[in-house]
Amino acid sequence: MFLIITFCTITIIQILYYLFFYLKFSGKTYNSENKSNLPVSIIICVKNEAKNLVVNLPFFAEQNYFSFEIILVDDFSTDNSLEIMLQFQRDFTSKNISIIVISPDKNILKGKKNALSTGIKKAKHEYILLTDADCKPNSSNWIREMISQFSEEKTIVLGYGAYQKNENSYLNKIIRFETLMTALQYFSYANIGKAYMGVGRNIAYKKNEFFKAFGFENHRHIISGDDDLFISEIATSKNIATCIIPTSFTTSEPKNNFKDWINQKRRHITTANHYKPWQQFSLGIFYFSQISFWILAITLILLLIHPIATIFLVFLRLMIWYLAIHKSAKQLQEKDLTRYALLYEFSLIFIQLYIFIRNLISPPNQW
Repeated sequence: MFLIITFCTITIIQILYYLFFYLKFSGKTYNSENKSNLPVSIIICVKNEAKNLVVNLPFFAEQNYFSFEIILVDDFSTDNSLEIMLQFQRDFTSKNISIIVISPDKNILKGKKNALSTGIKKAKHEYILLTDADCKPNSSNWIREMISQFSEEKTIVLGYGAYQKNENSYLNKIIRFETLMTALQYFSYANIGKAYMGVGRNIAYKKNEFFKAFGFENHRHIISGDDDLFISEIATSKNIATCIIPTSFTTSEPKNNFKDWINQKRRHITTANHYKPWQQFSLGIFYFSQISFWILAITLILLLIHPIATIFLVFLRLMIWYLAIHKSAKQLQEKDLTRYALLYEFSLIFIQLYIFIRNLISPPNQW
């Protein structure tokens, strides 16, 4: 009896998350017809990204927007990234944009937070749009769509950073499904005024927000966190906007082997230890209920403990879960992930459990 009662409780928790929380995000509509007359500073931090710079930088220079500058900050690259940025600067001097390349010197410390801080301080415009060197905008209207979500009250805009699709790669599907689920979570929290993160691949805020928080000073000792810890710090229930218009997305090239991706996720997850208590509790409850749901469901079915009730609850949760996944994947242009979504969920649950255990035993000590 204890097992079935526990299973019912866990199922209710899962249904509540998906039905009254995540589905609210997947039903949201957006207006992109206002606020397209705000000058923008695009800031891109670069560390050994020579190959990506050659491919991606022209997409930023060719944006269909009336006034913007591109600030490229070199974080002590050891390849020829700086040479490529300087050449890019020369090639686009005739464009109606300002390109500033900041190279390292004795006054600039290493690390992305320091590089970002330098770029933001150099920005001449109040509206800051951040992305990474391995990203490219999905359209020439990327700036316009992201900036359209600003208002007098909304001073932070969270965008979506997608990954390139490879139909023949299971790893690619897992990476993109994990990205979809992460987006579903942070967009959903933002939409109820409880934002806890964004992604550095596609995020915008007013420069004033950066200076009010004294930049990254409160978590400068933590290598990561320029997107999640910073957004958690400056976000309120009133100043957060989200943008999931497809032409506002950016796209990056994902890792191509499991080891590199696992190591990347191990590093990323370390910032969760510095989240606010309520954020850790809420996210923890969701993951615990998710893995407990499947463990209990399989156990009850194998032991033939109230099998009909168990199967009914499994199907009920699956229907609501699939509805949220399907609608979110459709909005974020990831519809190909829905066909085998259940398989990806199983895989991701155990990958996350493995990462959690590995980090407990041996925390990553370098970025």
